[in-house]
Amino acid sequence: MQIFHNPVHDKHAGRQEMFRGKLVPCHETPARLEYVLDALRQRGIGELRAPSAPDMDVIKRVHTPRYVDFLASAWQDWVALDPANADIDILPSVWPVRGFRHDIEPTNFAARVGLFSFDSGCPLTAGTWEAATAGAACAIDAARAVTTAGGPRAAMALTRPPGHHAGADFFGGYCFLNNAALAAQALRDAGAARVAILDVDYHHGNGTQSIFYERGDVLTVSIHGDPTTEYPFFLGYADEHGEGAGLGANLNLPLPAGTDFATWTQALQQGLAAIQAFKAEAVVIALGVDTYEGDPISKFKLKSVDYLEVGRALASLGLPTVFTMEGGYAVADVGINVANVLEGYGG
Repeated sequence: MQIFHNPVHDKHAGRQEMFRGKLVPCHETPARLEYVLDALRQRGIGELRAPSAPDMDVIKRVHTPRYVDFLASAWQDWVALDPANADIDILPSVWPVRGFRHDIEPTNFAARVGLFSFDSGCPLTAGTWEAATAGAACAIDAARAVTTAGGPRAAMALTRPPGHHAGADFFGGYCFLNNAALAAQALRDAGAARVAILDVDYHHGNGTQSIFYERGDVLTVSIHGDPTTEYPFFLGYADEHGEGAGLGANLNLPLPAGTDFATWTQALQQGLAAIQAFKAEAVVIALGVDTYEGDPISKFKLKSVDYLEVGRALASLGLPTVFTMEGGYAVADVGINVANVLEGYGG
């Protein structure tokens, strides 16, 4: 397995996020990735590689050009308002909700931040753009690796910030560029006629769903906490099946808080069966390990040993596979759990 590691991921290091009316330390931290790297090295899993330069053509086929342009200049625009802003992360404070216009991009900076975001828990920092684009490069390179003659059957984009909450033109949920979607697009560009994305993060991959909701060439499957009680709340319901050309190409498998591994595995098998029925030629696994029983912000009951079985189940698809790193906030155990998935897969 080739593992494309983002060498500048730590340049995105949010100071605080808004949670229930308070500014609190960010759960999504650089340490998450370092624990994964340590675990992979200790077990000898995978071949670490640095990414190439980000392919902006692919990025702008998944994300809208005006959104990409906003992200690229946001920090400079923020500091230009007041040099003291260099010591303060960007958090949105106003949003265009129902009945408001989205087609016009205001010149006011706070309004632009709100236009391109959906929550106040996702700080944008001085290094966000560099870290996010390097992560995007990891995802695209991983997809190209598994579709190259003589390449590995699996590759991983080991990066942060994560990606699956980012839509075509919005950030949130710690995510700015959607690495799983970028990998899927790169797989399509490389010749895979039908691609599946299987999201096993505790939280629904709302951004991924929204990107492909009207496309029939990419099946999106998500196993996640019930959105009536769990973030991101406003997508992820079982009756969301896709629209237009994408009708039937979206499968949500929401589960209640407290779900154990036996019940979770039943949903996984349902998702794998859907991928096989779709006749996918390649698969992207949006790998969140916040399904772990010790995760501080999630409510499933998977144990570390269970992730070995998860990896074996994913390998049973027999498809070229790209893993993208998503959530997991029991920081000291994230490395163990990710390494167990890859070891079970046969990494």
